[in-house]
Amino acid sequence: MKYTELAPAKINLALDILRRRDDGYHDLYMIMQTVSLFDRVTLEEFEIANNKNQDRKFILETENISFPADYITLEERAAIAFFDEIKSPMPDMRVKLEKSIPAYAGLGGGSSDIAALLRLLRKIHAPDMPIKILQKIALRVSSDAPFCIQGGLAIAEGRGEILTRISPLPACWFVICKPDFGIPTPELFALADRVQFPERPDINGMIYAVQSGDLRGIANKTRNVFEYALPDTKPYRQIFEIKTKLLKSGAWGTAMSGSGPSVFGLFPDLSDANAAADILKRDFPETFVVQPCEIDTR
Repeated sequence: MKYTELAPAKINLALDILRRRDDGYHDLYMIMQTVSLFDRVTLEEFEIANNKNQDRKFILETENISFPADYITLEERAAIAFFDEIKSPMPDMRVKLEKSIPAYAGLGGGSSDIAALLRLLRKIHAPDMPIKILQKIALRVSSDAPFCIQGGLAIAEGRGEILTRISPLPACWFVICKPDFGIPTPELFALADRVQFPERPDINGMIYAVQSGDLRGIANKTRNVFEYALPDTKPYRQIFEIKTKLLKSGAWGTAMSGSGPSVFGLFPDLSDANAAADILKRDFPETFVVQPCEIDTR
C-alpha cells in the first residue's frame, strides 16, 4: 500500500544569529512559516522476507539526483532513527520524492521531505506517538526538521528545535524568488561569524505585530542577518536586486529566507503578488506565489 504526504516549504520571516556554540552549532532566534509550495512524499512498504539474513532495503526515488550505492540518505537516516525509537525492525521501503521546492534554496525542502516521511511512519506504525517525540527524532537528522514536523507559524530558538507556536498571520501572499545559484550553509555561517551585524531583527516586535494582526508591522520587521554576511560579488548581488524589484512591485517587506539564496516579498494583495511574480519570472524562472499554510499533525 502507498501512503502520500505533502511537504511544504518554509520561509524565515526573521532570522537572527545569537552566538556560535561550543558544539559547533549556532544559537538562533527566528520566526518561521510554512507556505503553499509543496514537495510530495510517497511511501511504499514491503513484506519482510522469510530470509532472516536479507539485507534491509531503503530505496529513494527522485528526479535528477543519484546516490552512490553505499550512501545513506537523510531520509534513510530518519527512517532508521524512527524504528530505533519504537524498537521495531525497519521494513523494506520505497520512498518517492516529487520535488517542487528548489534545492539548496533556504526553503527547507530537504528538511520538509524528512518531516513528511516521519509523519507518514508515525501514522502507520505509532499513531499515538507524541509530536514532540517525532520532533526529537527529526532533530537527529536536520535542525529545521522539528519545525517542519509541525509547520504553521512559530518562534524557533536554539538550533531551531525549541519551538513556540504563535497565532496565524493575517491574510497575505508571498512571492518567493530563487536565483540560479546556491549558497553552502556552513560557509555562510563561517562568514557570519566574522561579521558585526549593523542591525538585528526586532523579533519581539514582530511577535507583537503578529499578535495584534498588524500585517504592515510584520512586514516592516522582516529581516535576516545572513544578508550582512553575503560577499559583495556577483552573483550574490542578485539577492539585493530581487529585493529591490519586489519592493518596487508593491511588497510591504522583503528578506532572504534561511541561508538563501531565495528571497521572499510579503504582499497584502494577490493581484500585486502575481504582477510582481510575472516581472521576476522573466529573469528568474523559479518564482512562486504562495500563501501561509498549516500542517495537519493528527
